[in-house]
Amino acid sequence: MTNHVVARTGCRIDLAGGTLDIWPLGLMHPGARTVNLAIDVPVRLELRRRDSGYQVRSGERLYEAEGLDELRAEPDAALVAVIGEAIDLPPARIEFESASPRGGGLGASSAIGVSLIAAAERLEGRKERSAMERALLVRDLEARLMGRPTGIQDQLPPLLGGALEIVYRPGGDEVNRLDVDLESLDRCMTLFFSGKSHISGDTNWQVIRRRLEGDRRTTQLFERIAEVSRALASALVRNDFEESGRLVGDEWSARRQLAEGVSTPEVERILEATVGAGAWGGKAGGAGGGGCVVVLHPAGRADAVREAAESVGGTVVPGSPTEAGLRLEQD
Repeated sequence: MTNHVVARTGCRIDLAGGTLDIWPLGLMHPGARTVNLAIDVPVRLELRRRDSGYQVRSGERLYEAEGLDELRAEPDAALVAVIGEAIDLPPARIEFESASPRGGGLGASSAIGVSLIAAAERLEGRKERSAMERALLVRDLEARLMGRPTGIQDQLPPLLGGALEIVYRPGGDEVNRLDVDLESLDRCMTLFFSGKSHISGDTNWQVIRRRLEGDRRTTQLFERIAEVSRALASALVRNDFEESGRLVGDEWSARRQLAEGVSTPEVERILEATVGAGAWGGKAGGAGGGGCVVVLHPAGRADAVREAAESVGGTVVPGSPTEAGLRLEQD
């Protein structure tokens, strides 16, 4: 019997088409897709069987309870508790950590969620869900926990790795791996933390409501985001990183107009400084509102772009595109 499983994966960078992954927004813009990348910003989850009760360790904090329902009141343990209840997790100790800045907008919580499901399947010897089944389960449980609609783009890169496009089609989403030279892309991409944690739930809800209510301006902006996302997928598979960088910047130009708070002064200072240093374009991760900023630039301008961002308060987040997805170890 397996008593101990370790899950290792990474986070994601979304380059274009975020928010469209929240049903049914993508379906309302035919051809819409989200384009993102798995990055090796590490996420690690350790699951160990216990005789009774539950322990959850997040960083230096340890939470203990006889039942998972008691853990839902603890913010750092709530998602683990909700997932554990849904999958009938037996008594266990769960430890998790992420190298993502807190509130970085890199999808670390979703990476932890899919890691827990996969580790529990291995611990219990259960039939393993597909990547899409795991992603959908975490999406739905995050929505239950947050009381808001949530999307599917954060869960898939940690499971599958690589550069992905998620295409929203009636009857089911289609996930395609994009054939991109990730090593070359890495030389043309730098990730920064803006210094301000992002909170996406309320901002996303404002935007979703406006689109569902048929707000003309919001609809036009999403149509532009969908258009850019289609073009970006094509540019990436051509390994045309200059065009890709321009399109990422175009996506942000539309996204920042969706609602007040999507952009922040910290994010705009980084983008202005890096473009001034020769970058092609960039955007904040997730729904914006702070967090991390991804910037695409000529390989030869990497040092100048980094120095420009640091001069206005940006901090480099080590992380490269990776083909690696979720890995499990057991004993």
